[in-house]
Amino acid sequence: MKREKNVAAEGFFSFFTTFAPRMGTLYVVPTPVGNMEDMTLRAIRILREADVVLAEDTRTSGILLKHFDIHNTLLSHHKFNEHGTSAAVVNRLLAGQNVALISDAGTPGISDPGFFLVREAVRAGVEVQTLPGATALIPALVSSGLPCDRFCFEGFLPQKKGRQSKIQSLVQEERTMVFYESPYRLVKTLEQFAEAFGADRQVSVCREISKVHEESVRGTLAEVASHFREHAPKGEIVMVVAGAAPSEKRKK
Repeated sequence: MKREKNVAAEGFFSFFTTFAPRMGTLYVVPTPVGNMEDMTLRAIRILREADVVLAEDTRTSGILLKHFDIHNTLLSHHKFNEHGTSAAVVNRLLAGQNVALISDAGTPGISDPGFFLVREAVRAGVEVQTLPGATALIPALVSSGLPCDRFCFEGFLPQKKGRQSKIQSLVQEERTMVFYESPYRLVKTLEQFAEAFGADRQVSVCREISKVHEESVRGTLAEVASHFREHAPKGEIVMVVAGAAPSEKRKK
């Protein structure tokens, strides 16, 4: 009798696992920051096979998909609607759909929409796979000539409120620091860093990474600020700033 019950239970479990919908996977897919050749073969395959692709800007991503002959459904998912759309996306995943998330360029979640959806998917028990691929901060860091064994990524500084206090909080940071910055605020930021960190602190400003006019300008904060006063910067900017030397920390 006991054996019969076990067989019945096993049969029910087998039926449930066979016919219950399997959860889908959320794929976080990096896209090129410049050169289209930086797209990986796996990224192309995932974007083709996913049930739906979430895009920061469907117009921008539409050009990318067309370039790689990818025909898939694009849905808008950006910082202005992600709190409202993430629940529906998670429901898709729970129902068994595979969803690919992309941003306009680079890896979603890194100064781009993505964190909120990933967090909600993880909370719901959904598998999240992030593909390795294009990002602006790592090439800028490695090519800067500054130590890259230990670093901190600060993204964009606050534009107004909290900006000075944030800069001051980094004065004694020993790790190499990486920032994103607008070309319109670059000189101002370099000047503020020179005042807080010292004008002779080393910096590398990399712009237009992986694009035709890619350029790195290296030197002290004072030298690089002077360069960009004379040559107005254009394009996407990544700043890599040397950390404080132990002797600098003792002076504070």
